[in-house]
Amino acid sequence: MLGRRQEINLQLTQLLDSALLIFCLWLAHFIRSSVLSQIWPELVEIPPVEKLYWIMAVVGPFTPLVLEARGFYAHFYHKAPARSLRQLAEGLVIMGTIIGALVVFLKWEVPSRSVILMAVMLAGMALLIREAVQRSKLRHQIASGKGRERVLLAGLGSDMESFVEKLPAEQRASLEICSLIDITRQPISDLVAAMHEQSVARVIFAAQHVHFSKIEEAVQACETEGVEAWIAADFFQTAIARPTFDVMGGRLMLVFHSTPQISWALWSKDILDRLGAAVLLLVTLPLWLVAMLGIRLSSTGPIFFRQERSGHYGKPFRMWKFRTMNLDAEARRAELETWNEMTGPVFKISDDPRIFPFGRWLRRMSIDELPQLLNVLRGEMSLVGPRPLPVYEIQKIAKHAQRRRLSVKPGLTCLWQVTGRNGIRNFEEWVALDLQYIDNWSLWLDLKILLRTLPAVLRGVGAS
Repeated sequence: MLGRRQEINLQLTQLLDSALLIFCLWLAHFIRSSVLSQIWPELVEIPPVEKLYWIMAVVGPFTPLVLEARGFYAHFYHKAPARSLRQLAEGLVIMGTIIGALVVFLKWEVPSRSVILMAVMLAGMALLIREAVQRSKLRHQIASGKGRERVLLAGLGSDMESFVEKLPAEQRASLEICSLIDITRQPISDLVAAMHEQSVARVIFAAQHVHFSKIEEAVQACETEGVEAWIAADFFQTAIARPTFDVMGGRLMLVFHSTPQISWALWSKDILDRLGAAVLLLVTLPLWLVAMLGIRLSSTGPIFFRQERSGHYGKPFRMWKFRTMNLDAEARRAELETWNEMTGPVFKISDDPRIFPFGRWLRRMSIDELPQLLNVLRGEMSLVGPRPLPVYEIQKIAKHAQRRRLSVKPGLTCLWQVTGRNGIRNFEEWVALDLQYIDNWSLWLDLKILLRTLPAVLRGVGAS
């Protein structure tokens, strides 16, 4: 059984292999019909590539499934090339048998045997090269430590050591264990502090010998923070096939989700975010020019404003905006604290005197937010998600449950944004809208918020 992340990676690899196999068939036909016929004109002319479509329809989707059954995709990190070659040969023989059966029983024609033989050789080389590249990439990832997911490991000391030792190299390469928390000796507050300090995506509990009441307390802390809690459930005698279970290192994991689970929908959201940001960037270029020219003519100082904001799981990132305030804005904030119209850690006032006139127009039309498209392209933000708050405001949040808004990527627009931003004065109401979005997230909800954002921007609803 695979974990969800590994299953998605396997499916992506199989889709890539399907594309490679179809391409190899086309390439073999092109070489035989266009290249070799030019070198040896006396060769017999073969039928057009359309005659190969039925073979492509069989080979493309079914060959990866046959290869998976032969173990071609398993344990590729430590697998010897000879074993890969043997599994690949077995899979191709099975597919050859299937195609032969279709030719015999359904009378489907193979337009050229030379094309098929050439395609088999090309496909074998392509799949072996793809596997070698994937193996090399994984080894480089292990050596460099880049691209790892930050996690905490909690439980009894001996259980944690055993868990790490039994993790396969493929999964160990994808994790950066930031800290070990012995919940039998340390208070749960240490676990919460580590979550804040390390900006982790999940906490893994290797707690086979820890009392359930202690685990329950730790899991509740993760739940209020919006951080996934993974419990090594190898104390169960049987595996229960429920969405709340996953597998890591061959161990059954009990997963408590208080945020959207890893899925094709989330993967699609990331792709659509970047594509949408690229399109919006091109479409709004004239507005960028207007904003840059207006800021340069109406005020002194830089065009862009950059500030450290709290991103996914609280990880700081530098957010970009068009500058709409005078250069002494931060210095004057203290004197304006008494005019703050928001409860909680957020600072917000209407008719902020620090905003210069052209900057006020930029804010009213939300043009000042456009540079955040660069943050979306960098993967630091999403088109839709809770608005990112400055790091110093996040540090002032008193209720741990309110930090759950950090469990998804921050966004350019959100439910709070389209409901009239200045109509909400209570930070708890703001967070409630963010949590409502997180608990009901779907691609369709994102689309509805985006469709509501455009008229809200054009009307200047709630902007200041």
